[in-house]
Order: sequence, then structure tokens, then C-alpha cells
Amino acid sequence: MTVQSKLATGMRFEVEAGSGHHVTLDAAEHGGGHNEGFRPMELLLVGLAGCTGMDVISILRKKRQDVTAYEVHITGVRAEEHPMVFVEITVEHIVTGHRIQPEAVARAIELSEERYCGAGAMLGKVAHLTHTYHIVEAAETMAFATPLA
Repeated sequence: MTVQSKLATGMRFEVEAGSGHHVTLDAAEHGGGHNEGFRPMELLLVGLAGCTGMDVISILRKKRQDVTAYEVHITGVRAEEHPMVFVEITVEHIVTGHRIQPEAVARAIELSEERYCGAGAMLGKVAHLTHTYHIVEAAETMAFATPLA
């Protein structure tokens, strides 16, 4: 896996991953930047959200859960002293669907946390990770055909 990061201007960096995708990093104005991109520490949480999210939705699909929407919300608390690493990370999984089984969601999260998500495994070595979940029953939608004139 490779990443190339090039200084664009000020504190803004343009980054290209080996996969060919791009991302912009920048500092806040008080840190000498112009707030034109992600902060590096935000991207750690983005990686965790993507990693656990892909695991969980994949497992729920294999368990034939009728998921209609899925979100991952993450909150990170950093140490007050430099290097200001994350010390507490809360991962909230919000699963919307029809007759979602709580046991299936709990197991999917457990498998992601304990076996599959490398980002979570790495961050868990320096921060206390907590996973929670909420299940939302999807509203039944009814489609009505409107006759053409």
C-alpha cells in the first residue's frame, strides 16, 4: 500500500493513494492553514468508519438482514498533551431495515471489532474503543400507480 503526499500551499497537502484516489489535507486557520481539507486525525476516524462499516454491512447481508440504510457515527476524544493521540473512540452503528435481528447486528459488530477491522485493531492499541448500535425499523412504503390521462 502506498501514499504520496505533496505540499500544495501553506499547510495544504494533496495526497494520492496507490489506488489512484485523491484527498486534500489542510490545517485550521489557527494552525496556519486555510481549512480546505481533512485534518490528518480526522482521516484516522474516516478509515475506522469505512473499515468497520464495510465489515458490518457485508456480514449483515450474508446473514440476510433486510438493511435499507446504514450509518456509522464516530466520536474521538484526544489527549490534551502532544502528540494528542486518541484516548477514547465511540463508534455508533445505526442500522435501518425491516425486522433486523439485534443478535445479527451485535455479532457483525463483534466480528468486525475482534477479527476483521485492521483500523480498529490499530486504534484500539492506543484508545479505548466502544461500539454501540441502534436499530431503526424502516417505514413501510406503498407505491400507488397514477393513471395517465
